[in-house]
Amino acid sequence: MAEETGQEKTEQATPKKLSEAAKKGQVPRSRELTTVAMLLGAASALLVMGDYIAGTMTSILSAGWNIPRVYAFDTIKMTETLYDQVQSGLLMLVPLFVVMVIVAILASVAIGGIGFSVESLQFKAEKMSPLKGLKRMLGVQALMEMVKAVAKVSLVGSVLILLLWLNADWIVGLSNRDVASGLGVAVNFVLWSFVFLSASLLIVASIDVPFQMWNHAKQLKMTLQEVKDESKDTMGNPEMKNRLRQLQMEASQQRMMSAVPEADVIVTNPTHYAVALRYDQENMGSPIVVAKGADLIAMHIRKIGDAHNITRIEAPPLARAIFYSTEIEQPIPRGLYMAVAQLLAYVYQLKQNPRNKKNVVLPDFPIPDEHKHN
Repeated sequence: MAEETGQEKTEQATPKKLSEAAKKGQVPRSRELTTVAMLLGAASALLVMGDYIAGTMTSILSAGWNIPRVYAFDTIKMTETLYDQVQSGLLMLVPLFVVMVIVAILASVAIGGIGFSVESLQFKAEKMSPLKGLKRMLGVQALMEMVKAVAKVSLVGSVLILLLWLNADWIVGLSNRDVASGLGVAVNFVLWSFVFLSASLLIVASIDVPFQMWNHAKQLKMTLQEVKDESKDTMGNPEMKNRLRQLQMEASQQRMMSAVPEADVIVTNPTHYAVALRYDQENMGSPIVVAKGADLIAMHIRKIGDAHNITRIEAPPLARAIFYSTEIEQPIPRGLYMAVAQLLAYVYQLKQNPRNKKNVVLPDFPIPDEHKHN
């Protein structure tokens, strides 16, 4: 897709992309780390179980060389003897095999985590494509494999030469020992040499692990458009979400405006803010805000109020206080009870004396400091 659109893959893979890749079995793996871990595990196991393995092998060989002569002419007895010796040999190697399996599993999931993918086992024709095979042979991964192969041969060869050079005199001196003691010392030397040779490959693994993680991240990189498309798929189209939000706001405003005719009073700033209050002494514990708005919405509230003869009071501090402290269809806060009570009392006086408004004095509404807004 990036090649078709001309966009470069500059964005790191999203969690969704990483999850999908893991389901397909596309996770970072380092064969070098697994190889080194298995070699070191085998070397360590042989060092620990060396005496046990040597003793068991000696017993098996001794039993094989000391079978009764009559067994040589009895195929059944020879088969039973062979079966017993093979079984003893396999049982001897079971602990080593268990260690190798555990180490192999732990090393393989060390950088990519535990995962199993059925998709990776399925046949895909594209895997048989000569062009893609050639691309893999000439790609960065193939170059890295060649570098690792050369490095491994060089490291193992160098360490082996160094070990032989440092122990040359001791190795030559083995000829002066008897067979039993010389064989034991030689086996011990071979085992420790195996450990050092395996450990030398840690250098290759320490380079391969960061490379595999980098290469995996590089392969999963996304274009900016892919990130946007995924965001649209997972979170919804932003334009549609904005349109839906706009429709919801319009519907909310329509409901709010339809409640204005039920208000008892509209408090204004006088032009910037408008708040419509309603209070039913029998069914409400405190007055509620049925509508509020600023600027254009405030103008609509005033127009609807005037059309339905709703009393409008200009009280800027109180209008601002109610506007900022109360939500629609919610009761006013306790701090404004006194001010709103005086407001409603003033409104009721106006309704009782509509022809004598001059004798009705607008009170000075007490606004607590926490509800004051300039």
